[in-house]
Amino acid sequence: MEGSIYLCPIYPQYHTELFPDSILTTESKIEFKEQNPHRNALQKVYISRSINRNLKSGDIVVFYRTGGLYKSTVTTIGIVESVIDNIKDEDEFILKCRKRSVFPDNELKKHWNFNPNRPFIVNFIYTYSFPKRPNMQMLINLGVIKDINSAPRGFEPISKDQFYRIIQASESNESIIVN
Repeated sequence: MEGSIYLCPIYPQYHTELFPDSILTTESKIEFKEQNPHRNALQKVYISRSINRNLKSGDIVVFYRTGGLYKSTVTTIGIVESVIDNIKDEDEFILKCRKRSVFPDNELKKHWNFNPNRPFIVNFIYTYSFPKRPNMQMLINLGVIKDINSAPRGFEPISKDQFYRIIQASESNESIIVN
């Protein structure tokens, strides 16, 4: 397995909208039946202001649905296609996010103008939803997260060993890891 591995948070209100195949058992499937391009596409966009912007094509992102000690859970794996930084203006930002993001244009404008630290775009391919979803407490027990105050705030690097522990705890078929 080449490249880096990151743990990345996503707020509950955006999680299932972006990852309908990773819907939690506590959510209603009826709310996510509408056919929106970002739901059905394998290629997706994540908008971030993370301090760590060093992602590269081929890096693995483990998405982490936020929600506290027992409701926060890892659900999904994505593979980075590209990272777009140094975006020249709002129009370019909207154009590059439009069809692969959960946000309509007016929300994209808000993200762009939120503060002077402009967001960057991570284009990624949705690749896998975990069959079992380890929560934050389990991730702490597994040594993936140090403690409740160490939950990921942006793209947080994790080791291959920590990733492997997530794969095992999620009861995933270990053949999804290509060495």
